[in-house]
Amino acid sequence: MDLRYPIGRFKFNGPLNEAERQKLIDEIEETPEKLKAAVSGLTPEQLNTPYRPEGWTIKQVVHHIPDSHLNSYIRFKLALTEDEPTIKPYSQEKWAELFDSENTPVEVSLTLLEMLHTRWVILLRSLKENDFKRNFNHPEQGLVSLERTLSLYAWHGKHHTAHITSLRERMGW
Repeated sequence: MDLRYPIGRFKFNGPLNEAERQKLIDEIEETPEKLKAAVSGLTPEQLNTPYRPEGWTIKQVVHHIPDSHLNSYIRFKLALTEDEPTIKPYSQEKWAELFDSENTPVEVSLTLLEMLHTRWVILLRSLKENDFKRNFNHPEQGLVSLERTLSLYAWHGKHHTAHITSLRERMGW
């Protein structure tokens, strides 16, 4: 198994129908609770354990998820209110090395993720089929649809949660 991709690499199987979009929204809605369960009961030493050799610590993974999902939430709002806006990429690796990502208690990011996903899911459930066809311009990837982004972020939450649960399984935690 490739420890970097415990659930496999992201694949977009679009275009999506309404039922498929709703399933992805449900998965985004479930992410905070699943992440919280994945880190439940871990000691500070365990939270500071990399999920793979040369990988982020569990704590960094937990802080990365709301960082990334905040960016995605903003990208959704930009794409819904502007014509193909150009978004700003960021260095997730450098963000994960910042003081807050290494020193903030994970409970802060778990709460942030829960509140963010509450807002995001309310927005997502309000969207019509044509809204998911809207795009933003990613300077490195070109035009990206909200439908593809929805699929990516449903995968993203499961992907990083699996980093933690697979480490727990390997370590017998």
